[in-house]
Amino acid sequence: MIDWAADPFILALTGAGLLIALVAWLPLALRRLPLSLPIVCIAIGAVLFSSVSMGIDPSPAAHPYITERLTEFVVIIALMGAGLKIDRPFSFKGWGMTWRLLLITMPLAILAIAGVGMMVLGLSAVASVLLAASLSPTDPVLAADVQVGGPQEGGEDTVRFALTSEAGLNDGFAFPFVHMAIALSLVASTSGDWFTQWLSLNVVWEIAAGIGCGWVVGRVFGWLTFKMPGDELAKTGDGLIAIAATFVSYGLSELLNCYGFFAVFVTALTLRSAHRNHEFQRDMHDITEQVERIAMMVLLIAFGGALVSGLLGNVGWLEIGAALLILLVVRPISGLIGMIGAKASRSEKLTIAFFGIRGVGSFYYLAYGLNHGEFAEAERLWTVLSLVVVLSVVLHGLTVTPVMRWLDRSQGRDPDEDTPPDPGLTEPADR
Repeated sequence: MIDWAADPFILALTGAGLLIALVAWLPLALRRLPLSLPIVCIAIGAVLFSSVSMGIDPSPAAHPYITERLTEFVVIIALMGAGLKIDRPFSFKGWGMTWRLLLITMPLAILAIAGVGMMVLGLSAVASVLLAASLSPTDPVLAADVQVGGPQEGGEDTVRFALTSEAGLNDGFAFPFVHMAIALSLVASTSGDWFTQWLSLNVVWEIAAGIGCGWVVGRVFGWLTFKMPGDELAKTGDGLIAIAATFVSYGLSELLNCYGFFAVFVTALTLRSAHRNHEFQRDMHDITEQVERIAMMVLLIAFGGALVSGLLGNVGWLEIGAALLILLVVRPISGLIGMIGAKASRSEKLTIAFFGIRGVGSFYYLAYGLNHGEFAEAERLWTVLSLVVVLSVVLHGLTVTPVMRWLDRSQGRDPDEDTPPDPGLTEPADR
């Protein structure tokens, strides 16, 4: 019989071992099933917290600082992984679909979600702006099933590239709107022209400096990794260099008071471009993916526990209707509007518009906003956002495998066969 009163360290060690085993095994087991890893993680958390007395409240609202920091960590690791696995070189023309999703779809979604917050949920304008900013980005963490594969794995089609590049950049583009909500919430207790400060600092400086910081760090790590005379870091075969680049890029950007999410993704793109076809790119990507998965599972297990502990206890028909409106109307329509005139088939546009998955990034933005602003409707915001996320995880998780397999078949690809690297992208290993 299991002794639940045993040394907490031994219990934690056992649980960590089981978690890591699941990290390695579950993606293979779920590959052909209409089920996603996030759904399984949330279910595990729900069963665990409902059957065993854990002695803690897993609700994100009960631990706002921990929620902000843990989600922040998961997102920056995911952004590094997303940037490293994109094979397509960066260009304004080649990334045209990405700009459409960022500059047209996202602002439209923010306006529409803010409208839903005020007119359907009865939230204040300030709270609605924060909710809209938090729910507007496609999540880089939970959207792994609709993203491109690892470096040089091939299969980088229009849908996967668009959703991966959008998830990599839209977290940075959402931050100015989070800061707008914070500024509006504090306007009564602060003096000065908040709009001018917001525009100059939170929009112009933080975006430009974040991109610049990311590029510089990426260039430095690219040189150290692939081009340093004698003993370049790539010879070590140790993918932890990617984690180091993530932390340095994010840390420096935050010290410079600019957007770290932009910096990390740009660092990843720049590091990848330093030697695009080197085998070490896969080593760096693989370690970020493993760390991301472990952290994501911890977070989602806690979220599952929060769900059975009453996180959605105050949900009514208004909240359910608003959440479905955001997922099934706002994102798809704003996505399709953003892609008007784009070079993509109707099925590709519909898939991109539908799979605007909401997740860990949304938790981070709401936690950040509530921790830095003054919002009287914090509990309601947590309820609505959590409902949208859990519905997104279930809805998109159940449909992603059949939809992506159908899309692959319609484009002449066998979804059950690993796509070999494009010969035009492969070079002999430089190890």
